[in-house]
Amino acid sequence: MMRHASTDATGVGKAGLDAPIFDPAAFRLSGQQAEIIARARELGQTVFAERAAVYDRDARFPTENYADLHRAGLLGISIPKKHGGLGADYQTYALAAAEIGRYCGATALTWNMHVCSTLWSGPLADDLDMDSQTRAEHERRRAIHYKLIVEKGAIYSQPFSEGGAAAAGGVAFGTEAKPVTGGWIVNGKKIFASLSGHADYYGVLCTEIAEGEKASRRNTLYLAIPANAGGVSVVGDWDPLGMRGTVSRTLLFKDVFVEDDAALMPRGVYFQAALRWPHMFLTLSPTYMGLAQAAYDFTVRYLRGEVPGTPPVKRRMYPTKQIAVAQMQIKLEQIKAIWFQAVSEARANPSKEQVLRAYAAQYSCMEGANEIATLAIRTCGGQAMLKSLSLERIYRDSRCGSLMLPWTAELCLDRIGREALYEAGETDD
Repeated sequence: MMRHASTDATGVGKAGLDAPIFDPAAFRLSGQQAEIIARARELGQTVFAERAAVYDRDARFPTENYADLHRAGLLGISIPKKHGGLGADYQTYALAAAEIGRYCGATALTWNMHVCSTLWSGPLADDLDMDSQTRAEHERRRAIHYKLIVEKGAIYSQPFSEGGAAAAGGVAFGTEAKPVTGGWIVNGKKIFASLSGHADYYGVLCTEIAEGEKASRRNTLYLAIPANAGGVSVVGDWDPLGMRGTVSRTLLFKDVFVEDDAALMPRGVYFQAALRWPHMFLTLSPTYMGLAQAAYDFTVRYLRGEVPGTPPVKRRMYPTKQIAVAQMQIKLEQIKAIWFQAVSEARANPSKEQVLRAYAAQYSCMEGANEIATLAIRTCGGQAMLKSLSLERIYRDSRCGSLMLPWTAELCLDRIGREALYEAGETDD
């Protein structure tokens, strides 16, 4: 059984555990939130951190970590309690994911893909409009998937990208689902599909197109396609700069039959969510919040001579090192402040100000994590480049954040600038 971390009145971890990124008292978290987040932090620090280098070196999926996540109840973190999960809301999940990312970026990023299948179909869908019959059918269907996760440890992924504008919300997804008796026939391709070959179900966003119809974003479906279904294949190599343990290869779907109960959201609900629940696309950022904290933690320990595998030589007395740590601390606190506010505001129908803040938080977190890691390498010096130390991996993993669809750094800047200057429907004509 996993040993749970205890904290004192300030939220500082005991028994050699790190203090939480967000102190429960300072950030006014509930006792239940603090317990779930502490569970994630303890698992990350005592188990995942030691394995992270191997997954990174071999570009191998963290299978063992998922078995531990299941035993700890964290595969079902956002599954409602009545279905056997922990019942965590958006904010609680985000804070827990940041703690996982602090110790293994690849595990946190792939865990996000899994958890979103329950977060989107659970508390997020509960905020959206459905008639009573549709909601009852959705409740019946999601219970099937929740049971697989809670009881059997089933892993769900969330392949999103296709190499075009669909993942950014510009056009309909090219992966298509043709309605047939009892379900759909799916054809298409997903690239950078994390968990490829390791998930039990691929939560695929695709466009439902009946005979004679044109593709429309309004007809986006969210289907859980079994990994062992006929016509599903994983192709290509995986040897990237960072996030190597995500194993984000290419998924192909060739005339794949999917049953009606595969629908993780009813017809029309994903499109409604994309318009009314924009924070659903902020869930990649917790991993990078954790990486920002990890880069800072490493630097402080390194300068204090406390990093295992390095000589116990203190370097903290040099003014240049002290100034660099101060700069890192300031940057980290800025990221934490805007990010915590943004994940706390996640809800249906946010205000324009809240949406702009979400974009700004995404940008700040994804770019800021690597800025802190870059300063950490410069401050710690040559040894920080060694692959035997975690900072080199943190730097590479953090560099990937600004590229993550649907809210890349470039898209965030574009949307902030445009939406700050124009009201809905306003033009210069």
